[in-house]
Amino acid sequence: MNKSGNFPELETERLRLRELNFEDSPFIFKLFSDKKVCKYLYDDEIYTNIEDAIDFIKWHSNSEKRVRNRWGIERKADNALVGTCGFDSWDRYNNIAEIGYDLWHEYWGYGYMKETLASAIESGFNNMNLNRINAFVALENERSARLLENLGFTNEGVFRDKHLFRGRYYDHYSYSLLKREWS
Repeated sequence: MNKSGNFPELETERLRLRELNFEDSPFIFKLFSDKKVCKYLYDDEIYTNIEDAIDFIKWHSNSEKRVRNRWGIERKADNALVGTCGFDSWDRYNNIAEIGYDLWHEYWGYGYMKETLASAIESGFNNMNLNRINAFVALENERSARLLENLGFTNEGVFRDKHLFRGRYYDHYSYSLLKREWS
């Protein structure tokens, strides 16, 4: 596990954010093959086999070298994975990265993602030396937009035609949080 550097293992009151491993493949497949979870994910097709999940884990391995990561979100009470969260598109020169996240639908509404993001954001500002964190949310994804706003993100407007998905372009809200705004 990655315990130091830019992407350390993180702990909150109820959760542990840890590096994904191949033993997590069944959960990753379940997560990204679920239509409810993937409803607003317009940047990739729903997973159709376990190899898709293995490729996801490989893509996010060796985080320090590749300057992107994805933590598995694990409940401390039972060590069950409930989702993932991480940074991508890290611009080290300008100290900007994009945060992404997803949660198994049975855990929606319990505050797990707010707890996760608060820890990840803190780590981004302190361990990655970020000044700005970007997040993009499909216009229809009201829950995710509310979550970001509750964490202090600013809606900067609409990023038009951000993703081409199944022959159609999708607009997304463009959110940001600056280090000086984080409390």
